[in-house]
Amino acid sequence: MSFTMEIKTDFSPQEVGEAIRSAVEHEKHVAKYKIKRYSMICDDFEKKFGCVSGELRERLEAGDLGDDTDFFEWYAAKRGLDHWSKRLEVLSGTSF
Repeated sequence: MSFTMEIKTDFSPQEVGEAIRSAVEHEKHVAKYKIKRYSMICDDFEKKFGCVSGELRERLEAGDLGDDTDFFEWYAAKRGLDHWSKRLEVLSGTSF
Protein backbone atom coordinates (compact mmCIF):
# COMPACT_ATOMS: atom_id res chain seq x y z
CA MET A 1 0.00 0.00 0.00
CA SER A 2 1.12 3.51 -0.58
CA PHE A 3 -0.34 6.91 0.10
CA THR A 4 0.39 10.48 -0.81
CA MET A 5 0.78 13.41 1.48
CA GLU A 6 0.44 17.09 0.73
CA ILE A 7 3.15 19.09 2.45
CA LYS A 8 2.56 22.80 2.87
CA THR A 9 5.95 24.09 3.91
CA ASP A 10 9.01 25.72 2.47
CA PHE A 11 11.31 23.03 3.84
CA SER A 12 12.99 20.63 1.45
CA PRO A 13 11.49 17.17 0.90
CA GLN A 14 14.60 15.75 2.57
CA GLU A 15 14.02 17.83 5.73
CA VAL A 16 10.34 16.93 5.82
CA GLY A 17 11.11 13.26 5.26
CA GLU A 18 13.65 13.26 8.07
CA ALA A 19 11.19 14.93 10.45
CA ILE A 20 8.50 12.38 9.63
CA ARG A 21 10.94 9.47 9.88
CA SER A 22 12.08 10.75 13.27
CA ALA A 23 8.48 11.12 14.48
CA VAL A 24 7.67 7.55 13.43
CA GLU A 25 10.78 6.22 15.19
CA HIS A 26 9.84 8.15 18.33
CA GLU A 27 6.30 6.74 18.21
CA LYS A 28 7.73 3.21 17.86
CA HIS A 29 9.82 3.82 20.96
CA VAL A 30 6.75 5.04 22.87
CA ALA A 31 4.75 2.02 21.68
CA LYS A 32 7.45 -0.42 22.84
CA TYR A 33 7.55 1.26 26.25
CA LYS A 34 3.74 1.16 26.58
CA ILE A 35 3.65 -2.51 25.52
CA LYS A 36 6.23 -3.36 28.16
CA ARG A 37 4.32 -1.50 30.90
CA TYR A 38 0.90 -2.91 29.98
CA SER A 39 2.37 -6.41 29.67
CA MET A 40 3.78 -6.16 33.18
CA ILE A 41 0.41 -5.04 34.54
CA CYS A 42 -1.41 -7.86 32.75
CA ASP A 43 1.17 -10.41 33.95
CA ASP A 44 0.70 -9.27 37.56
CA PHE A 45 -3.07 -9.64 37.33
CA GLU A 46 -2.77 -13.00 35.57
CA LYS A 47 -0.64 -14.29 38.44
CA LYS A 48 -3.00 -12.79 41.04
CA PHE A 49 -6.17 -14.30 39.55
CA GLY A 50 -4.81 -17.36 37.71
CA CYS A 51 -6.41 -16.37 34.43
CA VAL A 52 -4.89 -15.24 31.14
CA SER A 53 -5.80 -11.79 29.85
CA GLY A 54 -7.73 -13.05 26.83
CA GLU A 55 -10.05 -15.05 29.10
CA LEU A 56 -10.47 -12.08 31.42
CA ARG A 57 -11.74 -9.91 28.61
CA GLU A 58 -14.35 -12.47 27.56
CA ARG A 59 -15.50 -13.12 31.14
CA LEU A 60 -15.66 -9.42 32.03
CA GLU A 61 -17.60 -8.53 28.89
CA ALA A 62 -20.00 -11.41 29.63
CA GLY A 63 -20.55 -10.06 33.16
CA ASP A 64 -19.14 -13.16 34.86
CA LEU A 65 -16.59 -11.40 37.10
CA GLY A 66 -18.59 -8.91 39.11
CA ASP A 67 -17.48 -5.35 39.55
CA ASP A 68 -14.23 -5.55 41.53
CA THR A 69 -12.07 -2.59 40.43
CA ASP A 70 -9.09 -4.92 39.88
CA PHE A 71 -10.91 -6.53 36.97
CA PHE A 72 -11.58 -3.18 35.35
CA GLU A 73 -7.94 -2.13 35.79
CA TRP A 74 -6.86 -5.43 34.24
CA TYR A 75 -9.32 -4.92 31.38
CA ALA A 76 -8.00 -1.40 30.75
CA ALA A 77 -4.40 -2.67 30.76
CA LYS A 78 -5.30 -5.42 28.28
CA ARG A 79 -7.01 -2.92 25.99
CA GLY A 80 -3.96 -0.65 26.23
CA LEU A 81 -1.68 -3.58 25.42
CA ASP A 82 -3.77 -4.53 22.40
CA HIS A 83 -3.92 -0.91 21.18
CA TRP A 84 -0.18 -0.28 21.41
CA SER A 85 0.70 -3.69 19.97
CA LYS A 86 -1.42 -2.95 16.91
CA ARG A 87 0.02 0.56 16.63
CA LEU A 88 3.59 -0.79 16.75
CA GLU A 89 2.72 -3.35 14.08
CA VAL A 90 1.39 -0.59 11.83
CA LEU A 91 4.39 1.67 12.42
CA SER A 92 6.86 -1.20 11.92
CA GLY A 93 5.37 -1.85 8.50
CA THR A 94 6.22 1.64 7.23
CA SER A 95 9.23 2.73 5.26
CA PHE A 96 10.33 6.05 3.84
